[in-house]
Amino acid sequence: MTTSHAEADTHDREDSAGVDLTALAKYLNGALEGGVTGDLAVSLISGGRSNPTYRVADADRTWVLRRPPYGHVLPSAHDMKREFTVISGLAGTAVPVPEAVLLCEDKDVLGASFYLMELVDGMPVGTVEQASALTPDDRRRLGLDLADTLADLHSVDPDAVGLGSFGRPDGYLERQLDRWSRQWEASRTTDRPEVSVLLDKLRRALPTSHFPGIVHGDVKLDNVLASRGDAGKIVAVLDWEMATLGDTLADVGIMLSFWDQPGAVDNPVTKGLARLDGFPTRAELLDRYATQRGIDIPDIDWYTVFADFKIAVILEGINARHAQGDTVGGGFDDVGDMVGPLLHRALDLAAASPVSELRR
Repeated sequence: MTTSHAEADTHDREDSAGVDLTALAKYLNGALEGGVTGDLAVSLISGGRSNPTYRVADADRTWVLRRPPYGHVLPSAHDMKREFTVISGLAGTAVPVPEAVLLCEDKDVLGASFYLMELVDGMPVGTVEQASALTPDDRRRLGLDLADTLADLHSVDPDAVGLGSFGRPDGYLERQLDRWSRQWEASRTTDRPEVSVLLDKLRRALPTSHFPGIVHGDVKLDNVLASRGDAGKIVAVLDWEMATLGDTLADVGIMLSFWDQPGAVDNPVTKGLARLDGFPTRAELLDRYATQRGIDIPDIDWYTVFADFKIAVILEGINARHAQGDTVGGGFDDVGDMVGPLLHRALDLAAASPVSELRR
């Protein structure tokens, strides 16, 4: 899951854990125009449960450095080139992204590929505490702007921004089911029979894709920054590690999975965030998105059930890395406890769905 750029934390492990400052400075002196000025300072940015993300500064400039997790990384996951490519392509579109600065695929520098991007001066809004500081009007406008921003992303012509070969929309949902099934088997720390039940339901009810486009893969308020001058306006969309070309409604399912509602079981990641006064309802969010895109959306339950499953698999992978001591920073101790509730929430939604194949 993501990090915000806004604030750095000091944790039990050294802030620059995993970052060889000497090697980084030597590389940047050769790769950056003008090199670096003075000594580099590096601090871990708080909030991330996936890719370690650092604030890197010399005497004159500040950047954000993203690298893959430490320890075991699942195949095709945490691809730094993927993130760098998509934010480079989206520069200049209606989708607000940080400026891509530099990609390093030489693993000898820091032990893994990494990239630098612009440090966006924005405000994190991805926790109940952060969003509580906003007014109800700001929260409503922020929620609707998330739907608008997602519609803007899905309206981008991949070929027009150099991303036409970024993925294969045909067969995307089938491949997603296969991928996340494999990743569950590769990272699971305990047996959970509900996984096979969910996968059986999802395969039987697999919808036909009608809306191909650029998919972000992890749409939630924790992956955006709001304007410091207008908290209802998104100034950056972050965390593009799962971006590809695919069925854009998969992003809508993820957005709704993270959009908690009164009377429903919360997503354990967001902990009731969207239930704060002012945020639009799921129905309003979905209607706003459909209106902005000018499309009629079929039943969305399959995509929301799949989103809960996918998020559970991601959390299980993070939990496995944390158990092996391969995470940096805090906020990991309760990750394993989130997996079961998400799987059960997905089963409950499937059981109540008007989609008969999901109910069976």
